Amino acid sequence: MAKQLDKVYDPKHVEDRLYNFWQENGYFRAEVDPNKPAFSIVMPPPNVTGQLHLGHAFDSTLQDILTRVKRMQGYSALWLPGTDHAGIATQIKVEENLRVEQGLTRYDLGREKFLDLVWDWKNKYGDRIVEQQKKLGTSCDWSRARFTMDDVCAKAVREVFVRLYEKGLIYKGSRIINWCPNCTTALSDAEVEYAEKAGHFWHIKYPIVGTDDYLTIATTRPETLLGDSAVAVHPDDERYQHLIGKTVLLPLMNREIPIIADEYVEMDFGTGCVKITPSHDPNDFEVGKRHNLEEILVMDDNAKINENGGKYQGLDRYEARKQIVADLEAEGYLLKIEDHAHNVGSCYRCGTVVEPITSAQWFVKMGPLAEEAIRVVKDGTIQFVPDRFSKIYLNWMENVHDWCISRQLWWGHRIPAFYCDECGHVNVSREDPTVCEKCGCTHLTQDEDVLDTWFSSALWPFSTLGWPEKTPELDYFYPTSVMVTGYDIIFFWVARMIFSSMEQLKQEPFKTVFIHGIIRDAQGRKMSKSLGNGVDPLEVVEKYGADALRFTLATGNSPGNDTRFQIERIEANRNFANKIWNASRFVLMNLTDETPCMFDAARLELPDKWILTRYNQLVREVTENIDHYELGVAAQKLYDFIWDDFCDWYIELVKPRLSEGAENRDTAERVLCYVLSNTLKLLHPFMPFITEEIWQTLPHEGESIMISEWPKADDALIFSEAAATMEVLMDAIRGIRNRRAEMNVPPSKKAHLIVVSESEETRNAFSAGSAFLSKLAYASEIDVVSDAPTDISGMVSVITNAATLFIPMSELIDLEKEIARLSKEKEKALKDVNMLSGKLSNEGFLAKAPEAVVAAEREKLANAQARLDNIEESLKQLG
Repeated sequence: MAKQLDKVYDPKHVEDRLYNFWQENGYFRAEVDPNKPAFSIVMPPPNVTGQLHLGHAFDSTLQDILTRVKRMQGYSALWLPGTDHAGIATQIKVEENLRVEQGLTRYDLGREKFLDLVWDWKNKYGDRIVEQQKKLGTSCDWSRARFTMDDVCAKAVREVFVRLYEKGLIYKGSRIINWCPNCTTALSDAEVEYAEKAGHFWHIKYPIVGTDDYLTIATTRPETLLGDSAVAVHPDDERYQHLIGKTVLLPLMNREIPIIADEYVEMDFGTGCVKITPSHDPNDFEVGKRHNLEEILVMDDNAKINENGGKYQGLDRYEARKQIVADLEAEGYLLKIEDHAHNVGSCYRCGTVVEPITSAQWFVKMGPLAEEAIRVVKDGTIQFVPDRFSKIYLNWMENVHDWCISRQLWWGHRIPAFYCDECGHVNVSREDPTVCEKCGCTHLTQDEDVLDTWFSSALWPFSTLGWPEKTPELDYFYPTSVMVTGYDIIFFWVARMIFSSMEQLKQEPFKTVFIHGIIRDAQGRKMSKSLGNGVDPLEVVEKYGADALRFTLATGNSPGNDTRFQIERIEANRNFANKIWNASRFVLMNLTDETPCMFDAARLELPDKWILTRYNQLVREVTENIDHYELGVAAQKLYDFIWDDFCDWYIELVKPRLSEGAENRDTAERVLCYVLSNTLKLLHPFMPFITEEIWQTLPHEGESIMISEWPKADDALIFSEAAATMEVLMDAIRGIRNRRAEMNVPPSKKAHLIVVSESEETRNAFSAGSAFLSKLAYASEIDVVSDAPTDISGMVSVITNAATLFIPMSELIDLEKEIARLSKEKEKALKDVNMLSGKLSNEGFLAKAPEAVVAAEREKLANAQARLDNIEESLKQLG
């Protein structure tokens, strides 16, 4: 006997042991090997604050499948992991802990001590998500793990900043930026999420100085009028041309502001007059620059009205809004209020409504960088899968604004700009300067701000490989092969990696961007804490095993599309694992000692040729699907082959040949072993643990399935004619089984089978397969003929593509009893149809019942009618 498996598969007894086995033997390690082709993926680095969620599990599963396949195909396959310092998220986390545990703020500690505290927190908790990822079976090269603020990445960040600054592509300027009052930091455009929200248009009188007339201005943010610098009209608008150059009196502030002409104004929108607030609106900022208008900032960092807001100073922006609207109404300036839905931007991190304000910030000049980033996608150097996302990417890149990269935080890469206390010169260099390069002063002060987290993440494909040093890893593994990521961070991350790589290395960061969707709950809703619909993947792994979770995530995946998470699918795939385990136990119990998984093709029988044909077709199709990133399709084909073809058909077909002394037993054993062993290899990237555990018990060469050779299709083992013959027999068996099931005939009840076909070839096939028909179609005797019986009354017929099959009804059932049973069933079904039809004809019910209830009743009626139709058809055949 060969090695045996435990009676029941228990993932808890397998997964940790096998993962340690893989790690201890260095199977995850990728080396620079000129004799092998290179394959590389850099993991989208999860935040150090993070705990594993389904999104991480989904992302990791897809990357691990690709990496394991390439490793088995002979590539030096590097999956490089790491974590992100996550500036805002981490600082907020540590500040909250400091407040709760010690009652202190970061300012109480000071910058240096606070950063020591953050590093302590990172060292204590930062690897938590790494350990959680290992529970999924992720085969990363953990020896190469990087952190966005480690010395290697920090050197790359500094080098890029200096290079861009020296080329004039990084600058500091006062511009309109997105400001989060809760996180108290600037945000880039990509960090603002827009959603339509209900609001109002407040229509306000702006009196024209020297007249009794006024202009009507409509605004959604009346609190910003405190900072108005002008009212603008279109230069071609005949209604207002005579007013250009005059002034209006700013309500509540009693300040005169000019009426200016600018083509930005839409003549046919509203009244054709707009208030211009350069410090609080990006479009107004540009208008202000064109007309040299005063920039009046009226809010502080917490979105409270500052000293420029007069009597409203100290009020929160929304409190100020209420007070200002009340005062406008009291003083006769408020004309009307109308409802208005409009897009409102919120901080992607905390959800607070952002405030556009003017601020001195650091920016990356995007125009010159966007050109190459657009070209490499347009000319196909980088391909998006699915391709539709390339259009989204290009649209964003072609309309991109300068990137605000400074953040008012302490945790992160501090901006390497040093201001001379004497002459004010900005010193930017690769090492911290000690002397001003302009005047020689030794008193320098570093900029307080840090870089946007995404600045360091944008360098991830090459900083992780040692750039700016010319390392062997960079030369061998770069550009990386594929970037696997969700569509939600195309702008945050994918675009920035592309333009950063094209600028610094003059080469694309990856060949392919494989975009996946997000995991939603069973109702299609996004998972969130507020809805309470999140799923902890570690709890799923604990209950069902990592393989069941991985296979569920893979089979639910279609590139670029969201997928719904249903626990029933996890249970189904746990059952799939059990099916594989039980089938493998059966195979192992029937293998003689050290049965090799090789066979003599001359001794193959019909079922052997069929399963080998199906297996080789599977190899070709699964490999092709994976090459095209159709991982869900590949997984489904593996499921269907293992469950249907191998377990339900082939094992049943060869059971008679496995008994003691049976003819050609060794060939049956060897084909079973060959197909099982190699199918496990195809399944391994999807379900690594169970496949390794089973493979180790089968006769095999090598130390581990994960470093075994990926199967290749063998044309010599594709027997098309034999497979077609087998399919003819299987169609007949399926048809007979289905018909017997409809009639509730137990397998123990054997019956005479008459096979009718005009084709001699088909008759020969049925004659050759009579043994299979006897066993699997429960035939007591079989006649294969060219003509149908003259009297087919009282016979059940089954029609397939190749033949018509007849079975005497009397050999299957007691006719009288069956007619009586069906008549009773008909009576019940008819009663259900009449009751439901009456209910759905009732106008009162239709008017009062919720739509979902009515739909459910209609579905019940359709099912009842279908049941009645089936019963009547059965009675007709019996009559």
